[in-house]
Amino acid sequence: MLSHQQLAELRHPLRFEAHLAGRPLRFESTWGLFSPREIDEGTRLLLQHVEVAADADCLDLGCGYGPIGLTLAALAPAGQTLLVDKDFVAVDFANRNAALNQLGNAHAQLSNGFEQVDPDRRFDLIASNIPAKVGKELLSLLLHDAHARLKPGGHLYVVTINGLRQFMKRNLTEVFGNYDKLKQGSHYTVAVARREATAER
Repeated sequence: MLSHQQLAELRHPLRFEAHLAGRPLRFESTWGLFSPREIDEGTRLLLQHVEVAADADCLDLGCGYGPIGLTLAALAPAGQTLLVDKDFVAVDFANRNAALNQLGNAHAQLSNGFEQVDPDRRFDLIASNIPAKVGKELLSLLLHDAHARLKPGGHLYVVTINGLRQFMKRNLTEVFGNYDKLKQGSHYTVAVARREATAER
């Protein structure tokens, strides 16, 4: 049985630093969140291939404690970055980490996919480390919603386990009319799709 001191230590936030896309960032997280003690391989791979303008408005879909969204906010200081997650603990830590890194252009909010995001808000870039077990039905919904929420010419970047690679290729091509595999690693694949400037869906 754990002692009171051991239990108290488990309740303390986990703290670590990471260099992401060339930016030093500090993070706090807690047990129960995805990859709480270090940045996971998929997130690192995604952030090696994202191209973001300094004034881009960005969305981190399924943000966890915020590594993707806060990196985007650091890379796009003249834009606004929204981070969303359906887990209130994740949202709390993402906002804490935005403050910890003095990223005033980043804000996290609770949302199941796009449901609680302002319906009039549009983004230049959406990025997501998609969980392996999210289910293909929800994945399809998220891809269609992402297309609708991108500005014309905007990009959706995703990283998935390699087992979802063909599903993503097929569905991104169907929804966006294009698909580009940026990197396939030993476990994860990074892909991007662009909302065509003339898209009227």
